[in-house]
Amino acid sequence: MKRPALRPVSTDARRARRFAAYRLGHRSEWLAALALMLKGYRIVARRYRTKLGEIDLIARRRDLVLIVEVKARPTLGEAMDAIGRISERRIDGAADLWLARQPDYARLSLRFDMVAVLPRRWPVHVENIFQGRL
Repeated sequence: MKRPALRPVSTDARRARRFAAYRLGHRSEWLAALALMLKGYRIVARRYRTKLGEIDLIARRRDLVLIVEVKARPTLGEAMDAIGRISERRIDGAADLWLARQPDYARLSLRFDMVAVLPRRWPVHVENIFQGRL
């Protein structure tokens, strides 16, 4: 049986999907930041960009700094699976660059966390999602 030919996706449809994903990302990061602030963290940076990559959120409470990856997925398992080795290296490298620019870097403790934004639920904060090189 012959397969039907695939139609190319229009540029407008691609642009609309990209914009919807962008809006979902911003909304998810806002919810994650709110959840962390309610836990007593201060948001130091959002979408911190370096030549090595981007960190979604950087939060701080006293000498503890959280490097937070935000994932909007249907389930917690899918959100956790979405952070692979390449993502870990990218986030770790960007965190090194951020940390090097801090005047009090010697006394800071760094932790890599994830906040999963799930449908119709409060964001789930997962601590120590991976260990950095530090």
